[in-house]
This record gives sequence, C-alpha cells and structure tokens, in this order.
Amino acid sequence: MNPLNPKKLRLTKWTAVKPIAKQKHFLVSRVIQPELPTDPIERVEIEAVFYRGVQVIAWRALQDQSV
Repeated sequence: MNPLNPKKLRLTKWTAVKPIAKQKHFLVSRVIQPELPTDPIERVEIEAVFYRGVQVIAWRALQDQSV
C-alpha cells in the first residue's frame, strides 16, 4: 500500500470495504486544518457519492481495511 500524504487527500476517491446503509463510494471533500499551523492534520471530511451525506473522520481511517 502506498503511503498517504494528508495534504494531498482532497478530492481523492475511496471505496468502503463494508458498506453501511448502501454507502460505499466516498470522496474526500475537505481536509480540516488544525487550529495551530504547527499541529499535524488529523481529520478529513468525506462525502458519500450517491447520497451526499457528509462525515468527519480521522484521515488515517481511510487505510483501515476493517472499516
């Protein structure tokens, strides 16, 4: 698996291993910047492609194979 750079995640597409409520395909719509610029990026906002539902998750959860 390739390493992820949190600054380059915006507009990347992801597929869930186990779909929840028929939501399987997602797009990273926004990378949430920390309050202090010296802190690392920890959260991203993902949007379901078909239902347009928005969730905020930890960006490291994108590579989690159990979710």
